[in-house]
Amino acid sequence: MAFITSSRTKRRTAIGQLLAGCAIVLIVGGCQTTTATSDAPRQTGTIQPSGTVVASDLTRDQALSAVQKWSKAYSADASSKVAALNYSAALRAAGQTRQAVEVMRKATIMHSSDREVLAAFGKALAADGQFDEALRTVRRAQTPDNPDWRLLAAEGGILDSLGQNEQGRSKYQQALVLAPGEPHVLNNLGMSYVLTGDLEKAEEILRRALKSPSATARVRQNLALVLGLQGKFKEAEAMATRDLSPEQAKENMVYLQSVLDQPDTWSDIKKAG
Repeated sequence: MAFITSSRTKRRTAIGQLLAGCAIVLIVGGCQTTTATSDAPRQTGTIQPSGTVVASDLTRDQALSAVQKWSKAYSADASSKVAALNYSAALRAAGQTRQAVEVMRKATIMHSSDREVLAAFGKALAADGQFDEALRTVRRAQTPDNPDWRLLAAEGGILDSLGQNEQGRSKYQQALVLAPGEPHVLNNLGMSYVLTGDLEKAEEILRRALKSPSATARVRQNLALVLGLQGKFKEAEAMATRDLSPEQAKENMVYLQSVLDQPDTWSDIKKAG
Protein backbone atom coordinates (compact mmCIF):
# COMPACT_ATOMS: atom_id res chain seq x y z
CA MET A 1 0.00 0.00 0.00
CA ALA A 2 1.48 3.34 -1.02
CA PHE A 3 1.90 6.13 1.48
CA ILE A 4 0.74 9.58 0.42
CA THR A 5 2.27 12.62 2.11
CA SER A 6 -0.53 15.16 2.64
CA SER A 7 -0.08 18.90 3.07
CA ARG A 8 -1.33 18.51 6.63
CA THR A 9 1.42 16.00 7.33
CA LYS A 10 4.00 18.35 5.85
CA ARG A 11 2.75 21.18 7.99
CA ARG A 12 2.74 19.02 11.10
CA THR A 13 6.27 17.86 10.34
CA ALA A 14 7.54 21.39 9.78
CA ILE A 15 6.03 22.68 13.00
CA GLY A 16 7.19 19.56 14.82
CA GLN A 17 10.75 20.32 13.78
CA LEU A 18 10.40 23.81 15.19
CA LEU A 19 9.01 22.47 18.45
CA ALA A 20 11.92 20.07 18.67
CA GLY A 21 14.56 22.63 17.77
CA CYS A 22 13.47 25.55 19.92
CA ALA A 23 13.83 25.47 23.70
CA ILE A 24 11.21 28.16 24.10
CA VAL A 25 8.53 25.51 24.29
CA LEU A 26 10.43 23.66 27.01
CA ILE A 27 11.57 26.76 28.88
CA VAL A 28 15.19 25.66 29.09
CA GLY A 29 16.58 28.65 27.24
CA GLY A 30 18.62 28.54 24.05
CA CYS A 31 17.14 26.85 21.02
CA GLN A 32 20.31 24.97 20.21
CA THR A 33 20.62 23.24 23.58
CA THR A 34 17.40 21.28 23.87
CA THR A 35 17.72 17.50 23.99
CA ALA A 36 14.44 16.88 22.15
CA THR A 37 14.52 15.37 18.68
CA SER A 38 12.12 15.62 15.77
CA ASP A 39 11.41 11.90 16.10
CA ALA A 40 10.31 12.16 19.73
CA PRO A 41 6.59 11.83 20.52
CA ARG A 42 4.85 15.23 20.47
CA GLN A 43 2.91 16.00 23.59
CA THR A 44 0.98 19.13 24.38
CA GLY A 45 1.74 19.35 28.03
CA THR A 46 1.43 17.85 31.47
CA ILE A 47 -1.60 18.29 33.68
CA GLN A 48 -0.60 19.28 37.19
CA PRO A 49 -1.72 16.87 39.88
CA SER A 50 -2.58 18.61 43.14
CA GLY A 51 0.54 19.46 45.10
CA THR A 52 3.05 18.06 42.61
CA VAL A 53 5.59 19.45 40.20
CA VAL A 54 4.75 19.87 36.51
CA ALA A 55 7.29 18.01 34.41
CA SER A 56 7.16 20.37 31.45
CA ASP A 57 7.66 23.43 33.66
CA LEU A 58 11.11 22.32 34.80
CA THR A 59 14.43 23.31 33.29
CA ARG A 60 17.03 20.58 32.92
CA ASP A 61 18.83 21.66 36.10
CA GLN A 62 15.57 21.92 38.03
CA ALA A 63 14.58 18.45 36.86
CA LEU A 64 17.83 16.91 38.06
CA SER A 65 17.50 18.68 41.39
CA ALA A 66 13.91 17.48 41.73
CA VAL A 67 14.96 13.91 40.94
CA GLN A 68 17.47 13.99 43.79
CA LYS A 69 14.98 15.50 46.22
CA TRP A 70 12.09 13.18 45.46
CA SER A 71 14.25 10.10 45.08
CA LYS A 72 15.09 10.45 48.77
CA ALA A 73 11.45 10.94 49.72
CA TYR A 74 10.38 7.98 47.60
CA SER A 75 13.11 5.75 49.02
CA ALA A 76 11.98 6.65 52.52
CA ASP A 77 8.33 5.83 51.79
CA ALA A 78 7.49 4.23 48.45
CA SER A 79 3.83 4.02 49.47
CA SER A 80 3.53 7.81 49.60
CA LYS A 81 1.28 9.10 46.83
CA VAL A 82 2.87 12.55 46.91
CA ALA A 83 6.39 11.14 46.71
CA ALA A 84 5.48 8.85 43.81
CA LEU A 85 3.76 11.60 41.82
CA ASN A 86 6.61 14.04 42.31
CA TYR A 87 9.37 11.52 41.68
CA SER A 88 7.72 10.29 38.50
CA ALA A 89 7.16 13.85 37.24
CA ALA A 90 10.78 14.75 37.97
CA LEU A 91 12.03 11.64 36.19
CA ARG A 92 9.97 12.49 33.11
CA ALA A 93 11.34 16.03 33.11
CA ALA A 94 14.85 14.58 33.25
CA GLY A 95 14.14 12.25 30.32
CA GLN A 96 14.01 9.07 32.43
CA THR A 97 10.62 8.07 31.09
CA ARG A 98 10.90 4.31 31.55
CA GLN A 99 11.78 4.67 35.24
CA ALA A 100 8.93 7.17 35.64
CA VAL A 101 6.54 4.54 34.28
CA GLU A 102 7.74 1.93 36.74
CA VAL A 103 7.35 4.32 39.68
CA MET A 104 3.76 5.01 38.69
CA ARG A 105 3.04 1.37 37.90
CA LYS A 106 3.96 0.51 41.48
CA ALA A 107 1.90 3.45 42.74
CA THR A 108 -1.20 2.18 40.94
CA ILE A 109 -0.93 -1.09 42.85
CA MET A 110 -0.99 0.75 46.17
CA HIS A 111 -3.51 3.37 45.04
CA SER A 112 -5.56 1.33 42.60
CA SER A 113 -8.71 3.47 42.80
CA ASP A 114 -7.02 6.87 42.91
CA ARG A 115 -7.82 8.62 39.64
CA GLU A 116 -5.11 11.22 40.09
CA VAL A 117 -2.53 8.44 40.30
CA LEU A 118 -4.03 6.66 37.30
CA ALA A 119 -3.98 9.88 35.27
CA ALA A 120 -0.31 10.38 36.14
CA PHE A 121 0.40 6.77 35.14
CA GLY A 122 -1.25 7.37 31.78
CA LYS A 123 0.84 10.49 31.20
CA ALA A 124 4.02 8.62 32.14
CA LEU A 125 3.17 5.83 29.69
CA ALA A 126 2.50 8.36 26.94
CA ALA A 127 5.78 10.15 27.62
CA ASP A 128 7.51 6.78 27.17
CA GLY A 129 5.71 6.19 23.87
CA GLN A 130 3.43 3.46 25.25
CA PHE A 131 0.31 5.08 23.86
CA ASP A 132 -1.99 2.06 23.67
CA GLU A 133 -1.50 1.16 27.33
CA ALA A 134 -1.75 4.84 28.25
CA LEU A 135 -5.16 5.11 26.60
CA ARG A 136 -6.38 1.91 28.23
CA THR A 137 -5.21 3.16 31.61
CA VAL A 138 -6.96 6.53 31.56
CA ARG A 139 -10.13 5.14 29.98
CA ARG A 140 -10.34 2.32 32.51
CA ALA A 141 -9.95 4.81 35.35
CA GLN A 142 -12.71 7.10 34.06
CA THR A 143 -16.28 6.83 35.33
CA PRO A 144 -18.87 8.07 32.80
CA ASP A 145 -21.35 9.15 35.48
CA ASN A 146 -18.71 11.18 37.36
CA PRO A 147 -15.85 11.99 34.97
CA ASP A 148 -12.56 13.41 36.21
CA TRP A 149 -11.25 16.39 34.22
CA ARG A 150 -7.62 15.35 34.75
CA LEU A 151 -8.29 11.99 33.12
CA LEU A 152 -10.11 13.68 30.24
CA ALA A 153 -7.20 16.07 29.73
CA ALA A 154 -4.69 13.24 29.95
CA GLU A 155 -6.64 11.30 27.32
CA GLY A 156 -6.66 14.40 25.13
CA GLY A 157 -2.89 14.67 25.35
CA ILE A 158 -2.44 11.02 24.43
CA LEU A 159 -4.75 11.35 21.43
CA ASP A 160 -2.81 14.43 20.32
CA SER A 161 0.39 12.42 20.53
CA LEU A 162 -1.19 9.84 18.24
CA GLY A 163 -2.12 12.53 15.74
CA GLN A 164 -5.83 12.22 16.55
CA ASN A 165 -6.15 15.94 17.16
CA GLU A 166 -9.90 16.36 16.71
CA GLN A 167 -10.59 13.59 19.20
CA GLY A 168 -8.03 15.05 21.57
CA ARG A 169 -9.63 18.50 21.41
CA SER A 170 -13.01 16.97 22.17
CA LYS A 171 -11.56 15.57 25.40
CA TYR A 172 -10.03 18.93 26.32
CA GLN A 173 -13.40 20.61 25.78
CA GLN A 174 -15.07 18.04 28.01
CA ALA A 175 -12.43 18.70 30.66
CA LEU A 176 -13.08 22.44 30.43
CA VAL A 177 -16.79 21.89 31.11
CA LEU A 178 -15.77 20.35 34.44
CA ALA A 179 -12.89 22.77 35.09
CA PRO A 180 -13.78 26.05 33.33
CA GLY A 181 -10.79 28.22 32.47
CA GLU A 182 -8.27 25.66 33.73
CA PRO A 183 -5.00 27.02 32.25
CA HIS A 184 -3.27 23.65 31.96
CA VAL A 185 -6.10 22.30 29.82
CA LEU A 186 -6.29 25.48 27.75
CA ASN A 187 -2.52 25.30 27.23
CA ASN A 188 -2.81 21.76 25.94
CA LEU A 189 -5.72 22.71 23.70
CA GLY A 190 -3.79 25.65 22.29
CA MET A 191 -0.73 23.53 21.57
CA SER A 192 -2.96 20.97 19.86
CA TYR A 193 -3.82 23.65 17.32
CA VAL A 194 -0.12 24.45 16.93
CA LEU A 195 0.49 20.84 15.93
CA THR A 196 -1.95 21.20 13.03
CA GLY A 197 -0.81 24.67 12.04
CA ASP A 198 -3.82 26.72 13.19
CA LEU A 199 -1.68 29.38 14.82
CA GLU A 200 -4.36 32.07 15.13
CA LYS A 201 -6.62 29.69 17.03
CA ALA A 202 -3.70 28.59 19.19
CA GLU A 203 -2.91 32.22 20.04
CA GLU A 204 -6.53 32.92 20.99
CA ILE A 205 -6.67 29.93 23.35
CA LEU A 206 -3.28 30.56 24.95
CA ARG A 207 -4.29 34.16 25.65
CA ARG A 208 -7.38 32.80 27.40
CA ALA A 209 -5.15 30.55 29.48
CA LEU A 210 -3.00 33.51 30.50
CA LYS A 211 -6.00 35.24 32.06
CA SER A 212 -5.91 32.71 34.89
CA PRO A 213 -3.86 33.69 37.97
CA SER A 214 -2.54 30.12 38.06
CA ALA A 215 -1.15 30.20 34.51
CA THR A 216 2.50 29.15 34.52
CA ALA A 217 5.59 30.26 32.66
CA ARG A 218 5.01 27.37 30.26
CA VAL A 219 1.84 29.05 28.97
CA ARG A 220 3.65 32.34 28.41
CA GLN A 221 6.51 30.66 26.59
CA ASN A 222 4.16 28.64 24.41
CA LEU A 223 2.36 31.86 23.51
CA ALA A 224 5.72 33.44 22.69
CA LEU A 225 6.43 30.50 20.39
CA VAL A 226 3.08 30.88 18.63
CA LEU A 227 3.61 34.61 18.17
CA GLY A 228 7.07 33.94 16.75
CA LEU A 229 5.73 31.33 14.35
CA GLN A 230 3.39 34.01 13.00
CA GLY A 231 6.26 36.43 12.50
CA LYS A 232 5.29 38.64 15.45
CA PHE A 233 8.86 38.62 16.72
CA LYS A 234 8.84 41.80 18.82
CA GLU A 235 5.72 40.76 20.69
CA ALA A 236 7.05 37.22 21.05
CA GLU A 237 10.37 38.43 22.42
CA ALA A 238 8.62 40.70 24.93
CA MET A 239 6.54 37.76 26.13
CA ALA A 240 9.57 35.46 26.32
CA THR A 241 11.61 37.89 28.43
CA ARG A 242 9.10 37.55 31.25
CA ASP A 243 10.68 34.18 32.03
CA LEU A 244 13.95 34.07 30.07
CA SER A 245 16.92 36.40 30.07
CA PRO A 246 16.91 38.99 27.27
CA GLU A 247 19.78 37.10 25.64
CA GLN A 248 17.93 33.77 25.69
CA ALA A 249 14.72 35.34 24.40
CA LYS A 250 16.64 37.03 21.59
CA GLU A 251 18.38 33.77 20.70
CA ASN A 252 15.02 32.00 20.45
CA MET A 253 13.64 34.68 18.15
CA VAL A 254 16.72 34.63 15.93
CA TYR A 255 16.44 30.85 15.66
CA LEU A 256 12.74 30.97 14.80
CA GLN A 257 13.27 33.65 12.20
CA SER A 258 16.15 31.76 10.60
CA VAL A 259 14.03 28.62 10.26
CA LEU A 260 10.96 30.47 9.01
CA ASP A 261 13.12 32.27 6.44
CA GLN A 262 13.84 28.92 4.79
CA PRO A 263 11.39 28.70 1.83
CA ASP A 264 10.49 25.04 2.23
CA THR A 265 9.76 25.28 5.95
CA TRP A 266 7.69 28.43 5.62
CA SER A 267 5.63 27.09 2.71
CA ASP A 268 4.99 23.80 4.51
CA ILE A 269 3.69 25.64 7.57
CA LYS A 270 1.42 27.91 5.53
CA LYS A 271 -0.09 25.19 3.33
CA ALA A 272 -3.67 24.35 4.11
CA GLY A 273 -4.28 21.18 6.06
